[in-house]
Amino acid sequence: MADVWLVVGLGNPGPRYETTRHNVGQLVVDELAARRGETFKAHKAHARVVETWLRPGGPKLVLAKPNSFMNVSGGPVAGLAKFYGVDPDHIVVVHDELDIPFDTIKLKSGGGHGGHNGVRDVAKALATPDFPRVRVGIGRPVGRQDPSDWVLEPFGATERKTLGILVADAADAVEQLVDEGLLAAQQKHHAPRA
Repeated sequence: MADVWLVVGLGNPGPRYETTRHNVGQLVVDELAARRGETFKAHKAHARVVETWLRPGGPKLVLAKPNSFMNVSGGPVAGLAKFYGVDPDHIVVVHDELDIPFDTIKLKSGGGHGGHNGVRDVAKALATPDFPRVRVGIGRPVGRQDPSDWVLEPFGATERKTLGILVADAADAVEQLVDEGLLAAQQKHHAPRA
């Protein structure tokens, strides 16, 4: 079997949510597809996918965006994993993270879901939390705003100035994780930015 990686960008479907903080994971897989000149196609696992390669002769990448809402992402992810024969250690879940400052990326494998319902549902559907994650920092709201409202709002004007760089950096982190492993990707992307 070829070296296949399933890279899932979590988010909510439809134009209403496309530019919200909760959908930053989908922006990252959009970036990965754009780098390869690919467009997403419907898949029977209730998702949109791109089948491509990290590079010619490199690992196969299946980029995916579930068509389900964030909190029930697990079904499509488990369906795609079964369809492509991918084990959890080759499923990279890209998602927003409240507990990481905006413009920061952290990578990990396994552990808790940190209150992220999308990650919780994926872990439940896969029957394990042991899959790599690229966590894209969106920060917490200031003041008393409910975090569940904050994640469903579009990025603010100041954030949008650097959002493209953040998304590109997260896409780089996914590529490095697949190519060189989690530790190498952590060493590069956890370092303070110059």
